[in-house]
Order: sequence, then C-alpha cells, then structure tokens
Amino acid sequence: MTPYARRGVHGQTVEALARRILSGAIKEGATLDLVALQSELDVSLTALRESLKVLAAKGMVDARQKRGTFVRARADWNLLDADVLRWQFEGSRTADEDNALLQNLGEVRAIIEPAAVRLAAARRTDDDLTALDAALDAMGEEDAGPAHAVEADLAFHRALLAATHNELLERMEMVIESGLAHRDRIVHSSPHSEDPVPAHRAVLDAVRAGDPAAAEAAMRALLDQAGRDLDQAGRDLDPAGATDETKGTGGK
Repeated sequence: MTPYARRGVHGQTVEALARRILSGAIKEGATLDLVALQSELDVSLTALRESLKVLAAKGMVDARQKRGTFVRARADWNLLDADVLRWQFEGSRTADEDNALLQNLGEVRAIIEPAAVRLAAARRTDDDLTALDAALDAMGEEDAGPAHAVEADLAFHRALLAATHNELLERMEMVIESGLAHRDRIVHSSPHSEDPVPAHRAVLDAVRAGDPAAAEAAMRALLDQAGRDLDQAGRDLDPAGATDETKGTGGK
C-alpha cells in the first residue's frame, strides 16, 4: 500500500490519531468520543470521520451501531503497513519497544532479502544493474551527510527487490524500508560504524555475475554487518545501558 500523504489538515489528523492509538494514549477497545476529539483537534466532523476511514483501512479502528467508533485489538492492525511501521518508529517509544520492533523487522529482512537476492541474481536486467550501480555510487560519496547515506542505502535495497521481477516481493520494500531507514538513522549517528560500501559491492558483484548462491552469502554477510553496526551505535548512544539483550536488534 502506498504510504499515506501527510499534507494538510486531513493528513495531520490521521497522524495525530494514529500516534495516540499506537502509543496507548487511546487504548485498545476504547470507544472514541468524536465530539471531544473534534474539539480537541480543532477539525470538522467531516475531516475527523474521513481520517478515521484511513485508520479503519489499516485495521486500527472500526465502527458498530450502538457502540460507535472504537479502537480494534492490536492483533487486527495491519502491522506491515508502511504508515503503521513509520508511526511506531516516529512515536514516543521506550528503548525496549524500539529494540523489539527493530529485531522483528531484522528477522523479516533475514528471511526475505537473502531469498530475494537469489532471484535478483538469476533475473536481473541491465537496467537493474544500472540502478544498483547508481545506488552504490551514491553510498560511496564522502561527506554527503547522513540523510544522503540513508536514501542511498534505501535505493540499493529497493533496486534489489525490483531486480527479482516478482511483484509481491517488490511490495515488500514498504516493510523493509521502514525498518532500514530507522536503523540507518541510528547507525549513521555513530562514528564507529563499518564502511557499508564493500558489503553492498559484494552483493552487487554476485548479482552481476548471475551467481545466486554467492549473492545469498553476500547478503547474509551484509545483514550480519548491519547488526554489528546497530549494536555499536547503541553502545555509542548509551555506553552504560548496552546489554546482551540489546544486541542483534537490527542485524538481520
């Protein structure tokens, strides 16, 4: 699903409601007081109802006669939705909650990307290789800043999924990018992370050579490095708080 546009009053209302639900400020099962929310958010009832329709499409709220609009159980939420993931990462979360979500997403990446890169090695086209080369070149640009580094990394992994030429795998970019972008922002704040270019180049070389086994091995090595970088970034941010429980949260 395409990420929700955040512009305008409508978009801001969706974001505000979503973050309250995800943070627990509005609890699962709670019935929403639309009149109170309308006044508090200073929006029209029409704008509020339209915003709730967006959240309903993501499985977060529902409406029933006599009960009204209520927050559904977390088990019903579309947790793979790119907006829901982004809202969780951008919201007020404890370090443990952040680590748990990064670990879950890391495990998803560890399942998807090594298998995907095998397909990419077998199916890649010249256009795919051009996109991967461009992303790798961007990653190698020095002193371009953390935001540029994050976008270059996202572009590389996006191009890898596109090179599978599997429409369903291509859509997984929405899931992978949410976690990858958050991980990258943490890692690029650390002065001690490893240079990402060699590991990504090894993946690209194997894809270019049309060697699925080598591509998978290179991707697993890349993900292992990602885990080490995230662990180190955690220690840099909180040297006293780093424990075995926080290790490996982004490495897969």
